[in-house]
Amino acid sequence: MAALPSRWAMARVSGPSMSPTVRHGDRLLVRRVRHGAGVAPGTVVLARFPSRPELLVVKRVRRAVPGGHWVEGDNAFVADDSRAFGPATVVGRVVARMWPRPGRLPGPPPG
Repeated sequence: MAALPSRWAMARVSGPSMSPTVRHGDRLLVRRVRHGAGVAPGTVVLARFPSRPELLVVKRVRRAVPGGHWVEGDNAFVADDSRAFGPATVVGRVVARMWPRPGRLPGPPPG
């Protein structure tokens, strides 16, 4: 599974799965993570699913599992995450939103 081509990347959010934390059209600054690096639960990441390697997704890490990380969107009504595709490989950690509301992302929603 391909890593990000450089240390830093920009990602554009497509769809409602991470709403309200990030929304469709948001631009995010992402920092590449080393293959196999641990990522803390609650971290918003850029990830790939082995079953859908062409798809990059922005999700929140719930826990480490055999084969990668269990990732889910913050919008419980959209299940295009590990609930549908299994464990994911994290390729980058979202550092900040660059547009349209620059700044750090809020923590996980309650619940």
